[in-house]
Amino acid sequence: MKRSYWFILKLWLAFGLSFPLLAQPDVRGDGAVLAVSTVAQAEKGVIFENPLYRSEEILEFQLNLNYKDLLDDRGEDPGYHQGTLTYTDATRGPVSVNLKVKVRGNHRRNPLICRFPPLLLNFSRKTTSQTVFEHVNKVKLVTHCLQEEYVLREYQVYKLYNVLTDKSFRVRLCRVRYEDLEGKRKSETRYAFLIEDDDEMAQRHNGVIVPKALAIGMQGTDQGTMAQLAIFQYMIGNTDWSVPYRHNIKLLSLDSLAPPHPVPYDFDFNGMVDPPYAVPPPELGIATVQQRLYRGYDFPEHVYAAVVQVFKARRRELYGVYRKRPLLSKSSQKRALRFLDSFYKTIDDPKDFERNIVRVGRENQKSYVTVKGLK
Repeated sequence: MKRSYWFILKLWLAFGLSFPLLAQPDVRGDGAVLAVSTVAQAEKGVIFENPLYRSEEILEFQLNLNYKDLLDDRGEDPGYHQGTLTYTDATRGPVSVNLKVKVRGNHRRNPLICRFPPLLLNFSRKTTSQTVFEHVNKVKLVTHCLQEEYVLREYQVYKLYNVLTDKSFRVRLCRVRYEDLEGKRKSETRYAFLIEDDDEMAQRHNGVIVPKALAIGMQGTDQGTMAQLAIFQYMIGNTDWSVPYRHNIKLLSLDSLAPPHPVPYDFDFNGMVDPPYAVPPPELGIATVQQRLYRGYDFPEHVYAAVVQVFKARRRELYGVYRKRPLLSKSSQKRALRFLDSFYKTIDDPKDFERNIVRVGRENQKSYVTVKGLK
């Protein structure tokens, strides 16, 4: 055990990470311990919350770039392109910030998939003082890809998970005017949203992100958080995630003597969003992302009971994410509410829950179907 402990500790130190404060997870269950020494970050650990994500107001700004160069640069290693971001401050008037921008993403970087791919905005802290981006270095911008309705749907899914737990990525809805510096591309204004940085999310909990070098599967995570995540992914019809491969999953460590908490992100490839390019992998045996398939393991009965109670207790808030959002089309609102209805039909019926989740989880634990391309 000591050898394992020191091996993991050396790996952790090799990544130059600080150590988390002790904190109790939401629901404790059976799980492997992430054996990493806890050193006193308590002396300097101040929980920070970026004000950028506190507001529910739509953030409007203009992004000036050479869009031909940017959108043509979609290879395996896209480069940065210089640009300017401008927004209007209520007291200071127009504010301009220089930045670098590059195309990002895996699936959506492909020009055959997305007409307008997701972007990474890279700010210099020297130029963002006293601006809305003061505490931002690099931030992901999820763009309209094919059309705005899909980006709004994905934004809603992040808000759904925010309802269930604060161990989630915060988002800020934006209205962006894309202005071409060369004047060769027609200007367009579209909805987009910013995603909280990984380290900012961890810092908000006084924790750290576990590096990929530490091999951890579902059984090595906090079982309450893991069960909640797995059932949430089932709720939205998402199979595009993996804990051991860290595919659309980050592991948040809050306590060196407790398992880390899985935190999901990248919610476009599911039945709740349902973009035209979302086709489930053939290994899973389902024809459409509208067809739910539970991808979690089995959990103790008390863990299931606690998680189901959370979903039932937050039912009104989850539905409210769609009922209180006028930006979505009425058809998108209705389909989302119907999708939630069918999920609650499952968790309200013990037999249905046993058949679609508990039994499937047991089979997954015996023989898990690995999707090609995640390794």
